[in-house]
Amino acid sequence: MYKTMKKLLLGALLLGSIFQANAQDFNKWSIDVGAGVHTPVFPLASGYNPEIKHPDFWQTNLGVRYMFNEKFGLRLDLGYNKFTEGKNSKPFESNYYRATLEGVVNAGNILNFKSWTNRFNLLFHGGAGLSRLYPKSPVEVSRDQVINVMAGITPQVKLTDRVSLFLDVSAIGHFYQQRTFDGTTTVKRRGLTGGIFNYSAGLNIALGSHEKHADWYSEDVMETNELEEIQKRLQQAEDKIAELKKKNTDFDKNKLMSELDRRYNKATNNNTTNTVANTDFIKELFNNGYVNVYFDVDKTTIQKGSHNAINYLKLYMKENTSVKAELVGYADETGANGYNQTLSTNRAKKVYDILVASGIDANRLSYKGEGEDTSVAKDARQLARRVTLFIK
Repeated sequence: MYKTMKKLLLGALLLGSIFQANAQDFNKWSIDVGAGVHTPVFPLASGYNPEIKHPDFWQTNLGVRYMFNEKFGLRLDLGYNKFTEGKNSKPFESNYYRATLEGVVNAGNILNFKSWTNRFNLLFHGGAGLSRLYPKSPVEVSRDQVINVMAGITPQVKLTDRVSLFLDVSAIGHFYQQRTFDGTTTVKRRGLTGGIFNYSAGLNIALGSHEKHADWYSEDVMETNELEEIQKRLQQAEDKIAELKKKNTDFDKNKLMSELDRRYNKATNNNTTNTVANTDFIKELFNNGYVNVYFDVDKTTIQKGSHNAINYLKLYMKENTSVKAELVGYADETGANGYNQTLSTNRAKKVYDILVASGIDANRLSYKGEGEDTSVAKDARQLARRVTLFIK
């Protein structure tokens, strides 16, 4: 068993070294430590039954995982189970050891969980390996070596940038199992000869020098040519804003922001980190009021289309660690002055809380409310219900 596990581990390390040349700015290695309950489904001899309603303790598992990228990886999983009888069963005890090499799929990154949460993630895993069953009582058998296949689902909750809590539900199937789990009877069936369900909770710990593990990484980078394209459109946008404000007409700023969001957000999906040369331009984009966070009437709930604005500021501040930002909230002219002052402050605080939760140091942020924005025409009050982002 030891030699088998050693070979599997060496194989995983070899595959990891092949992909190391394509290293990105996230940690690829991690370990999983878990424990929980289990239920052997079959085979069991007549009179020997596991605890079905309340699955049996004890099973533990240790995993070593390497992610090729933020979506796919390999995991070597080592497990131990101790099987005992349930209610109305003859007593029995068996030990079980397992080594499985699995593929891992980061469903959270594939399904773009980052668009709505930075705290939850979902992994799928599956693979094959070797297991050994050692019945101890009422009969003792030297060993029963089987081939296992395993598949499972693992929800994750991020505790820190390096540590995550996970829950896991896995199904394990056996081929060539010769003894029942109680050890008293030989197995006569063909094909799938045994089955176990494992339910685990534990911790995933990232290894490496980068800030994030691959599980929580997303490519929030901007491409130079896309930013230059935005810059070409700025002058036209400025002229349009000035013209519409003078005419006191219905200025549809949302259409303008949708266009900027479309182009800016497209840039975040490209694989490049060449953003330093655009630092001054991006700062101008924020400070001239082209990237704002908008709210509905009398609410501090951020409009769906405005979350990109917060993401842009987060990216900029992470790439330029010396800059600070001020968040200034506004309300429209409806409502009392005192109420609007509080509402504008709460809107700025809402954006502040999101940025801090996304990893921006609170010492680099400040916020305040300016109450009513009287500079906006009556027909364009939606533009007043906002938080403006200033880079210092």
